[in-house]
Amino acid sequence: MFTGIVEEIGTIRAVRRGVHSSILSVEAETVLHDLKTGDSVAVNGVCLTATSVGAPGFTADVMHETLDRSTLGTLVPGSRVNLERAMSANGRFGGHIVSGHIDGPGTILQTRRDDNAVWYTIEAAPALMRYIVEKGSIAIDGISLTVAAVGETWFSVSVIPHTADSTTMNGKKPGDLVNLETDILGKYVEKLLHPQPGGSESKLTLKFLAQNGF
Repeated sequence: MFTGIVEEIGTIRAVRRGVHSSILSVEAETVLHDLKTGDSVAVNGVCLTATSVGAPGFTADVMHETLDRSTLGTLVPGSRVNLERAMSANGRFGGHIVSGHIDGPGTILQTRRDDNAVWYTIEAAPALMRYIVEKGSIAIDGISLTVAAVGETWFSVSVIPHTADSTTMNGKKPGDLVNLETDILGKYVEKLLHPQPGGSESKLTLKFLAQNGF
């Protein structure tokens, strides 16, 4: 589990591509502290397992499903990536619950400066937009952000200078793809309200929620 608070920007040193997989070599510094082989680390929001650790970085395997769901397949040597170690039990929860399991890609449609902040408008598929709500949480390339506006096929976030400078957001431009992870709580609530056909009927209904003050 992660918080969406990026610890550092790493650099892809090498990409070894298989038929439907790849091995990433990532140059890093901060996240190497107490990182061990087998630990989880988020790379642009994707939860990967460190298969080897040692200066100047770590390696991680990327399987077929992950390549299909995320933008990791577009990485090349020199690409900059957001890095975050798994959340420690005694740490502050500065962002929101981020699993590192990407729902799908989004496309940056527009960037717009607003005084000290920059607005990013991102297009996403309907399957993702259903979970994106105004003032809700969204992870973009592993960055915990607040949704500022929502349309039918797009949403916008406003990014402060510190976040832009500490992540790869500064280099994003219209047409770029980003990894999106929607709020996990919304997906579980939907599943409970609409169980699979043939399964037991859920007691968590809209009527039940209304009767209990929700």
